[in-house]
Amino acid sequence: MAVQTAPIAVSLPEEVRPNLWQRLTRNYVFRRVIKALATIFVVVTVTFFLIRLMPSNPVEIFIQEQISLYGMSYQEARDQASALFAIDLDAPLGQQYLEYLGNLLQGDLGQSYRSKGTQVVDIIRQFLPWTLFSVGTSLLISFVLGIGLGMLMAYRRETPIDYALSTFASLVSSVPNYLIAIILLVVLGPQLKIINIASMRGSISPGVQPGFTLHFFLDVLYHAAMPIFVYVLTTIGGWMLAMKSSTIATLEEDYVTVARARGLKDGRIMTSYVGRNASLPLFTQLAISIGFVFGGSVLIEGIFVYQGIGQQLIKAINQRDYPVMQGIFLIITVSVIVANLVADLLYSRLDPRIRLGQGETK
Repeated sequence: MAVQTAPIAVSLPEEVRPNLWQRLTRNYVFRRVIKALATIFVVVTVTFFLIRLMPSNPVEIFIQEQISLYGMSYQEARDQASALFAIDLDAPLGQQYLEYLGNLLQGDLGQSYRSKGTQVVDIIRQFLPWTLFSVGTSLLISFVLGIGLGMLMAYRRETPIDYALSTFASLVSSVPNYLIAIILLVVLGPQLKIINIASMRGSISPGVQPGFTLHFFLDVLYHAAMPIFVYVLTTIGGWMLAMKSSTIATLEEDYVTVARARGLKDGRIMTSYVGRNASLPLFTQLAISIGFVFGGSVLIEGIFVYQGIGQQLIKAINQRDYPVMQGIFLIITVSVIVANLVADLLYSRLDPRIRLGQGETK
């Protein structure tokens, strides 16, 4: 008769047991978060010093503007600059940097040099929604259309439809978005006179009251139409080619062959088996693309004079408005790094081998 024995509990010595810090450093999520915070700190530091290495400074830019626009003498323009700019650009960079970090840790991005008394946070809060609307809408449209057209290319591969769509996707993916924007601006505006470029400037027409009305929505869409069109045109090709490649790989999987052998309809196989699994890797790319919502809008908003956060960055660069530049660059940096972090964590959940292969403790 077999004798059952109770399991013997073995306790490791205290010095062998991993302490809290060791468990944290082995955790995949903790390491990724620390890496993201360190990257933000490095980028913020580099940005702070780089913008101060740009030629001229906000005071000199303002003085030259007053002399060229109003014919002031240098001394008169300098007196106005002294009254407007309550800053000490002659202070050591190290001191300015420590003050900036101290204010940043308190959530204070400072005040604009050129708009006296205006907080940088208020400027970002005012113009950021327009960029989110234009680029966010275009990203959603290009992603949905890209997935649909990519699946069509995969199911109709080596046909005229596949050749035509593949050529289109490769072409629009290889041309810079600002070049396409300039071509459309010249051709559709002064050349063919299809659109009135002057009336489409800005983010909203004068006199239009914001609100949940159809008139307001159509007006906002009218002003954002050209930036959205350029964003969609220059990003849809990448989604199409990525979805085509992923769909072709999925069609060769065994479970698709088994589904066909069971007699399932092609429509169900396409949506439940092929489409769902083929689009899964693209969602991680979508998370990363969201991070570039702010940075990708700079040139396009400048070309179409769309009053978003990118247009404000161009204005701040031209005026050397350091606090506004730092605030917008911080938003761009954080959005890109956080988007990459979310994509990493999402993919690690979808494929546990990533985090377990890097020594995550359970």
